[in-house]
Amino acid sequence: MSDRNIAMSEASGAAKTNRIDQRLAKLREEGGTALIPFITAGDPNMETTEAIILVMAEAGADVIEIGVPFSDPTAEGPTIQRSSKRALEQGTSLRGILQMVARIRDRVEQPLVLMGYANPVHAMGAEAFAAAAAEVGVDGIIIPDLTPEDGAAYLDPSRDAGIHPILLAAPTTRADRLEMLVKETRGFLYYVSVQGVTGARSDVADGIEAKVKHAQSLSDMPVCVGFGVGTPEQAATIGAYADGVVVGSAIVDLIEAADSDASAVDDVGRFISELKAAMS
Repeated sequence: MSDRNIAMSEASGAAKTNRIDQRLAKLREEGGTALIPFITAGDPNMETTEAIILVMAEAGADVIEIGVPFSDPTAEGPTIQRSSKRALEQGTSLRGILQMVARIRDRVEQPLVLMGYANPVHAMGAEAFAAAAAEVGVDGIIIPDLTPEDGAAYLDPSRDAGIHPILLAAPTTRADRLEMLVKETRGFLYYVSVQGVTGARSDVADGIEAKVKHAQSLSDMPVCVGFGVGTPEQAATIGAYADGVVVGSAIVDLIEAADSDASAVDDVGRFISELKAAMS
């Protein structure tokens, strides 16, 4: 067993280990790659979000990323911007999302990660958010508009509550900063495969494999790749070297195009199965 596998196995055996660590350690031992699908909570409504999360879990998702809608999602492309608008029009809130997590937590064994912007957490209060999120079983949080330096007041309470703050790196990240991010992130490093905003692309970015392998060489921390992954073939290509693959906009596109809530659930479940099969 490699040093990376040993480190992850030891972590998975620790008391009260975060579900993200446990899941990724198990996949690493098995030679697998994590499939991490994303949806925007409340799009098209919270009831359908619950159903989609459950079908994702059944269809093979390893970690599930739940987007917190925000009126100015600066890292998102048009697809997720539209989904945020639809969710906000439904009255979706951070507190409502935490209540939804509480309702489904005992039916979903997979880690649940919230991805959202700093403003909703600020409005709720970082300490209050961390306590509430830990109580309902949130495993990780991604806040793309916060740097580790500026975000300590938001991220530290979550870390102290056992929730992993997951940091992002990109192909343009400086070498010294990448080393810092790998050291400071928890759960995994989210490696953004392209410059710019989220959105499915027709091709995998050139040079991403070497950059991901370099990030992996810096520590035992898993490196998961997202932004621009839109097809089973792309997921398989990236999954051959990354520890995990994040798929978001392609799933949100399916939800937007569905002719009914039930169709959205079925379409997403089918797509997750196709992604997982290709990555296997």
